[in-house]
Amino acid sequence: MSAYLYDAMSLPNPATDSPASTTGTSLASHTSHAKQLLELHPLKKGLRQTEQRKAVFEALMSNADHPSAVDVFMRVKNRMPTISLATVYNCLETLTENGLVRAVNHEREPSRFCANLQEHAHLFCSQCASVTDIPLHTHTPPEQVWKLPTGITITQQEVSFRGLCAKCASTQNA
Repeated sequence: MSAYLYDAMSLPNPATDSPASTTGTSLASHTSHAKQLLELHPLKKGLRQTEQRKAVFEALMSNADHPSAVDVFMRVKNRMPTISLATVYNCLETLTENGLVRAVNHEREPSRFCANLQEHAHLFCSQCASVTDIPLHTHTPPEQVWKLPTGITITQQEVSFRGLCAKCASTQNA
């Protein structure tokens, strides 16, 4: 359902599309479409769209760097000086529960948040601690990719890799 919101709304993917992609979609246009997505996506339990939720969502959609709640707070604080860290945490929880963003957890680190709702994996850089989206090029069901014990049903897959991002790998190989 929500994994295909980018396709349904014809949104560029902030993790894989450049701010001015070959389709002519600018970052400002992407952010505008993100606002439309947030306004059109119904929240559970009759929750309303608040200015704080919109600001947090826009901060996530503006960059594909998988920020922590504190990172989001610092971005939103510039535009909304009265927002609290607790409000940012609550907004992120609501956006996650409603399928508009994903929480990305790695070991015992603080949760980071991903605006890319397409099926993808994450590379956790062991040198600079960045998180990079890796598109999945196969639409093969996990049952055909992995050797699973009999009787198991996959309902969601989260694939992660540990290694060096392109920037760190290039400096190490230089």
